[in-house]
Amino acid sequence: MLLDWVTVVLLIGIGLLLIVVELVFVPGTTVVGIIGFILTAIGVWIGYAALGTTIGHIILAGTVLVGALAFVYSFRSDSWSHFALKNQNRGHVNEDNPHLLEEGEVGKTVSALRPQGTALFAERHHEVQTQGEFVAPNKAIRIIRLSQNKIIVEEVS
Repeated sequence: MLLDWVTVVLLIGIGLLLIVVELVFVPGTTVVGIIGFILTAIGVWIGYAALGTTIGHIILAGTVLVGALAFVYSFRSDSWSHFALKNQNRGHVNEDNPHLLEEGEVGKTVSALRPQGTALFAERHHEVQTQGEFVAPNKAIRIIRLSQNKIIVEEVS
């Protein structure tokens, strides 16, 4: 009888633990959650088979109650917020002093432009793009259009 109780408690405990691990650490429906559910169900089934119907009902009710309490407590205690991404990247390309550049200004590519890359204008690196053509590194380029934070360039022939 004691061995039956130990078996039921261990199966249900490990099953509920695996379900919590599934919810917190392994997103989506995976093998971990399915195994946890199966172990919990086997624990409840053994409770019915070995300990009787009345004790089986009590075990089932207790398992559902403990599972629901763990689920509700984990949301209320805000413990899941540690796993959520809260920061936002608000940076933009060429934000600092875009007004220093003018159309027609000549510079040099630092990286290959395919069609985007890095170029050097007045000793400062800028993210630039072409209108679709490839420009090799260390080639002379000219600004043909400035729109918002984009610098559109072409190769100087």
